[in-house]
Parts: sequence; structure tokens; C-alpha cells
Amino acid sequence: MRTIGLCVVALALLVTGARAEPQTPARKPPAAKSQPKLTDAQLEAAIRAKFAKSKIHEDKFTVRVQGGVAHIEGKTDVIQHKGVATRMARTAGAVMVDNRVQISQAAKDKAAGNLEQGRRRVQVKRGDTRSDERPPK
Repeated sequence: MRTIGLCVVALALLVTGARAEPQTPARKPPAAKSQPKLTDAQLEAAIRAKFAKSKIHEDKFTVRVQGGVAHIEGKTDVIQHKGVATRMARTAGAVMVDNRVQISQAAKDKAAGNLEQGRRRVQVKRGDTRSDERPPK
């Protein structure tokens, strides 16, 4: 009886041991970005260098970096330059960008005119003249 009990226990251990999942090593936390952290002065210089190599250098934006946050100020006549400045600061390593670039009224008016002209082109292509008279169905 005793040997049967030991056999049952041994068999139970074998069965549960076979089903036990192998231990996996603990996961390592994701590696930090490979770029070393820049000081504020280095980051500011990197952003200014990126601006100097692009068309937005003509806008002469002012750049300040404090605590990894880039503060950009100035005025532009090209709407896209505001977004470009933000993207360049982020790719240079800024943690966050405070973009206070102002777009001139002339640029806003030009964009609104282009938008309206684009709508007219689409309407003509579709055959819709946006008139009050609708053809009968």
C-alpha cells in the first residue's frame, strides 16, 4: 500500500512537472533613446543650426531652450514655416516645443484665397457649380 501511495505521488509530480512552464528571465525595460541628453545650450545651438540650413532662416525666429523645452518666437509670411519650425526643434531633441510664431495677415488671406480657389476647382471637376438651380432628378 505504501509503495502504491509513493508511486501515485511520484506520478503526480512527474505529470505536474511536465506541464510546468519553463521559467523565463525577467524582461528588460525598453532601452532609452540612443541619443545622449543635450544641455539647453547645445540643444539651442542644434535648433539654430537646423533653422540656418533651411528656408525658414529668412524669418529670423528667436529660439530659447529651458529645461529641454524650446520656445520659438517671431513672424512669418509663410504659413508652413510655423509647423516646420516645430518639427525641426523636435527632431533636434527638444522634449516639447512652445511655438509662438505669428503668421502675417497677408499669408492668412492668401491661404484663404487658395482654399476657396481649390474648392471651385473641385466643384467644376464634379460638374457642380453650386448654383441655386438644381437639375430635376
